[in-house]
Amino acid sequence: MKKNILVFLMLCSIVTINAQELEENDNLYFGKHEVKLNAIMLVVGAFEANYEYLLNDESGLGVSIFLPYDKNIKDDIQYYVSPYYRYYFGKKYAGGFFLEGFGMLNRTERNFDFIFENENENFVTDFALGIGIGGKWITKRGFVGEINYGLGRNLFKNDETDLDFVGKFGITVGYRF
Repeated sequence: MKKNILVFLMLCSIVTINAQELEENDNLYFGKHEVKLNAIMLVVGAFEANYEYLLNDESGLGVSIFLPYDKNIKDDIQYYVSPYYRYYFGKKYAGGFFLEGFGMLNRTERNFDFIFENENENFVTDFALGIGIGGKWITKRGFVGEINYGLGRNLFKNDETDLDFVGKFGITVGYRF
């Protein structure tokens, strides 16, 4: 009888130890996919959505798509698509402070003073390379909050536009699954 009780107590302690290990690691990892919306851009008058695939606990690849719906913003920039790579320095899985390298395909207003017949001729498409910094926080249930800022330089058509430098900034919210 004493042996049975002893064996039962040992099994309970092993199960409890394993449960504590899983509980501690549960909030560090939810999945490898994140979808996010930039809340600042929604307030300003544009839609920016992000998707990020987490390669491991220290890095991820993603893409941002920016589409303005406010006429004042649409007169300056029609869209951008920005793939990025991030390296994370936090203790949580792909969280905390990060450095970012990005590319940006953008369509911005030309710097010519006269108006063209065709509205699409007022814009020029260019590609930029840039770097950024930010921070990411993850809740126990997988919700993600992020603050980021990046600066890049257009590479090809600087003589046709006033926009030599491009920027990315945001306060984004999303979900990891």
